[in-house]
Amino acid sequence: MSLELILFFILAAIAIATAIGMLLSRSAVYAALYLVVNFVSVAIFYLLLDAPFIALSQIAVYAGAIMVLFLFVIMLIGLENLAGELNWRQLAWPLVMGAILLVEGVFLVIQRVGQDVYIGQTGTQLSDPSLMAKVLFTDYVLPFQITAVLLLVAMIGAIVLSKREKPALSNQGKEA
Repeated sequence: MSLELILFFILAAIAIATAIGMLLSRSAVYAALYLVVNFVSVAIFYLLLDAPFIALSQIAVYAGAIMVLFLFVIMLIGLENLAGELNWRQLAWPLVMGAILLVEGVFLVIQRVGQDVYIGQTGTQLSDPSLMAKVLFTDYVLPFQITAVLLLVAMIGAIVLSKREKPALSNQGKEA
């Protein structure tokens, strides 16, 4: 067993454990910190694939900027504790969709067993920012624009949630 394979299994275990920890955490801040560790493990996966630019982008954009935004929204809205009543009716739809996604993933893996799969360019071709930008803004301009619109909608949603009306204080404290 090679050193890269051992490192891959260790990172895979860390990525899975932090993803499960994020899902099961009762504190939104701890969930965000689990997500940061998950992002770092994914960045190390990129380093194993000889893609240092994508690894650095993963750390800078996701583990840095996006997580700071998440933590800011969590603190602004006041969602530090996610503990509450567990409503199984609300969990039914995500569980069904997750099961469908799992079945689809297993089906695709079983279908590809024994076939040669083209995984694209790796190494220096993937780590050159100018080549990546050329491909991103020519071949993948529509998904890039859709991602930009989704991030804009998420930002507007965070602003709307933070600007909601605060309940007025009652006059009980003023009567004395």
